[in-house]
Amino acid sequence: MAVRKLIVIDEEKCDGCGLCATACHEGAIQIINGKAKLISESYCDGLGDCIGECPQDAITIVEREGAAYDQAAVDAHLARMAADAKQQQPKPASCACPGAAIQTFEPQAEPGGDAADRPSRLAQWPVLLNLVPPSAPFLKGADLLISADCVAYATANFHEHYLAGRTLVVGCPKFDDLQHYYEKLKVMFAEAQPRSITVVRMVVPCCGGLSNVVIRARNETVPDTELSITTIGIKGEEVSVEVVPPAA
Repeated sequence: MAVRKLIVIDEEKCDGCGLCATACHEGAIQIINGKAKLISESYCDGLGDCIGECPQDAITIVEREGAAYDQAAVDAHLARMAADAKQQQPKPASCACPGAAIQTFEPQAEPGGDAADRPSRLAQWPVLLNLVPPSAPFLKGADLLISADCVAYATANFHEHYLAGRTLVVGCPKFDDLQHYYEKLKVMFAEAQPRSITVVRMVVPCCGGLSNVVIRARNETVPDTELSITTIGIKGEEVSVEVVPPAA
């Protein structure tokens, strides 16, 4: 034990968005029961990369007595995390739930008439990020739409304005494992080489985790791929559209 710099997380302020966990390169922070937790003092280098990502100012650095930073333990921990993420990849469709079988199909005809009769613009199945295998043929060279799952409920014109002409994957950055998303998206982008990536997220802070992992995965695998992030308000209005420049 020694006196050194360590992070402290205020659970009253923490909203569980997960941005700090994805920003921590040592894997020292995890979201447990909806709150960020420092899982081991020996994994924390005390540099505070996580602080700048926290939208709630829930993280501070203090000098206190704690376990020494252990790079060997961090390396072993990151290796376990990578192995766990790989194991969480879905089984091939032939061995999995029949409802997750890969399918591609033509979108329904162009809309016309009453709004209630407008057809679906979906052109593939499945859509959940946790179910879509990175090798799915419909991902190859696609204009990829990565949507927080609440967006389609909040946005009346989701199919026509965002989905038409794009391949869809959907996730929930609040309740799913963002580290798993990050690892899977890196593999998906590397294999699929998408033509463009569009993120549609809600304005709530926890949705920032989705943007964060997509940007990091894009920058590490397909840095020149066009990427934009659209933020939707809770009443369905388009709050902002950000074009993320290619990674340097």
